[in-house]
Amino acid sequence: MPGRSVPRLGGLALALAWLLPVVGVALHPSSDIGLRPRESHELIGLVIGAVALCLIGARDDARGVRASIKLAVQVAAAAVAFGFGFRIEAIQLPFVGALSMGIFAFPVTMLWIVGVTNAVNLIDGLDGLAAGVSFVAALTSFVIASLSGSSFVAFTMAALMGALVGFLFFNFNPARIFLGDSGSYFLGFVLATTSLGGGLQQKASTAVSLLVPVLALGLPIFDTLFSMFRRFVEQRPIFSGDRGHVHHRLLDLGLTHRRAVVLLYGISLILAGSAIAVSLGRRWQIGLALLAVTVVLIGLVRFVGYFDYLHFQRRQKSRLRDPVTESLRTLVPELLLASVTARSEVAAFELLERLTTQSAVLHAELWVGSASVRCWAAPGAELVVRDWVEASFPLGADETANSRLKFSWPSETGAPPLQADVLLQIFVDQLASALDRAGSEYAPTRRAAPSLADGQAVEPSLARNS
Repeated sequence: MPGRSVPRLGGLALALAWLLPVVGVALHPSSDIGLRPRESHELIGLVIGAVALCLIGARDDARGVRASIKLAVQVAAAAVAFGFGFRIEAIQLPFVGALSMGIFAFPVTMLWIVGVTNAVNLIDGLDGLAAGVSFVAALTSFVIASLSGSSFVAFTMAALMGALVGFLFFNFNPARIFLGDSGSYFLGFVLATTSLGGGLQQKASTAVSLLVPVLALGLPIFDTLFSMFRRFVEQRPIFSGDRGHVHHRLLDLGLTHRRAVVLLYGISLILAGSAIAVSLGRRWQIGLALLAVTVVLIGLVRFVGYFDYLHFQRRQKSRLRDPVTESLRTLVPELLLASVTARSEVAAFELLERLTTQSAVLHAELWVGSASVRCWAAPGAELVVRDWVEASFPLGADETANSRLKFSWPSETGAPPLQADVLLQIFVDQLASALDRAGSEYAPTRRAAPSLADGQAVEPSLARNS
């Protein structure tokens, strides 16, 4: 209901719902999980980092924390995870083989954990979105861990899925509780870290390595990378906020809140299925999975209009530097004032001559039907320009115009933004009025007002009143 208050610390409840069963089962003497010493060691690092990020997120939700402090805590949590055995020591790629990290194991591991943590945080823009996508990623890790025999990852993901199912009952639109930074940081860290734990990479097929978790978390990773690219193109700080994320784009396209979330759930499921297929390690399955992922991502880019959005933003930012628009902004107001005093066809056409000699528009051509009857051009324009961009405007309204003007400028400047079209249209309208006052044959025709004599409407005359 409007104006209702929604708690923002749902991440604390989610983390607690995961932490109690994980720690309780791991410590219970009669547990059948059977963690090996290495896995028990990893569990300690996982819990420490997850709790630290959940708490800093909760602090940020409640009172706000500087970005530099949050990043420092994320890096520290990632360093703890590395120290407790969560490491990317080699990347096994399909069709390529093993790529050893060597001395780069630490920075690559840090980049992976911190990157995924923030990716999940960035996609938390709609009710139930981050929690649902995380559930799909957890399910993927659970299936792969079960197939590879990693009990540590399997039972931590099972606990996480249980906590997420319960949380989604209250977080799906309309949400009664928000995930907050406490929940998104917690989810991102647990998903990123467990993908490296329990000997999962060594036990799974040769195609797994980081490719499987990358696919499982493909949606938040893709959205984060594209957001960084978009901000770089727009020359804005990479970590600044905006409404260009995939979920925002879906809302802008007219999808409802729930439909946008369900659509992104479906994309996550396709990516999860591809990750599982890749983990099986057969060449045809890997190829088919990668093909499906490629089709999905290309379809997503086309559907949400990412590149159209970037093009629009670039044009909006560069419009003041467009030579056609800049020259018209300066010249058109002067031409409009001069058109008021134009009383002859010659005076009106002098305005076109000024336009072609004093602006970036180098050609103006008057057409009647399919024939060109007059032309104005900047001196030597044909000698220096080969390709042209053209814009055509009728002299008068469409139903009364009997001639039109075609303007041309060098294609090197590109198609100008909407402002240039508006300025040219205003100029053409004033020129049509000047030609009409001068009684020019190129002026728009006039329609006689209908007569109501004898209660009969008279057909409008198509003859121009000169």
